[in-house]
Amino acid sequence: MSKDLKSFGTEGRAAGAVALLRKDAAFLSCALFVAAVAVLCFCAPFIAPYGYDVQNLPEAVSPPSAEHWMGTDALGRDILSRMLYGGRISFSVGILATFVSIAIGVCYGMLSGMAGGRIDAAMMRAVDVAYSFPFTIFVILLMVAFGRSVWLIFVAIGAVEWLTMARIVRGMTLDLKSRQFVEASRALGQSTAKIMLRHILPNLTGTVLVCAALTVPSVMLLEAFLSFLGLGVQAPLPSWGTMLKEGAECMEDAPWMLVFPAVLFSAILYCLNKMGEKLSETFG
Repeated sequence: MSKDLKSFGTEGRAAGAVALLRKDAAFLSCALFVAAVAVLCFCAPFIAPYGYDVQNLPEAVSPPSAEHWMGTDALGRDILSRMLYGGRISFSVGILATFVSIAIGVCYGMLSGMAGGRIDAAMMRAVDVAYSFPFTIFVILLMVAFGRSVWLIFVAIGAVEWLTMARIVRGMTLDLKSRQFVEASRALGQSTAKIMLRHILPNLTGTVLVCAALTVPSVMLLEAFLSFLGLGVQAPLPSWGTMLKEGAECMEDAPWMLVFPAVLFSAILYCLNKMGEKLSETFG
């Protein structure tokens, strides 16, 4: 955490961090860009010029024009419209899977750290075992058992991403529970649950926020990777990962199919990672 914030309490640190971030031009620029793209994507049903599945074969593989600003794909579908609709999937996976991973990771890590001893060791060995299982095989097994769906992507990604969060939270909990204010709370007769909610959790907020900011882009990239392999969302529903796959297949004949989704996706990932770095510098 920056030196300017160390002397304040939890609420003071939060207010100070917000004040510092509001003065950071790079952070604000990235946040505004991501927010603008997210709003456009979630408003796609109202602003997209075409539906994501509307085909027009006579105009298939058409370059950018006044009618189709970013061209069309092999089935004559408007690239811009599909990018907006695909962004809804990518952002939804990033946000919801991150929320799931944080909820599971924070609870698991706090319980492990507070328990200590053999229970803590056993819980961490379970995390190590989960880490060793290949993620792609795990996704394939889930699809074989339950079929393909968008919700399965949330489950698959959320079931993996919480592991890192649990380790981080567990380490911080072990440090915090040995602090004087926690020992004083125990001496006053407060229960373990109250100590976790009133003292441990508030002091984890900054770290959890930084981890969440860095998890969102990694989750979006993971979803794109799964979709690129054909394990993600299924046609005709688009995501940025499926669009990158389709664009890569037609890269020589229709480069706009790859360039526009790749540039937008790269810009979003860069901005999200930049925001995570700024949060890490502020709270670190």
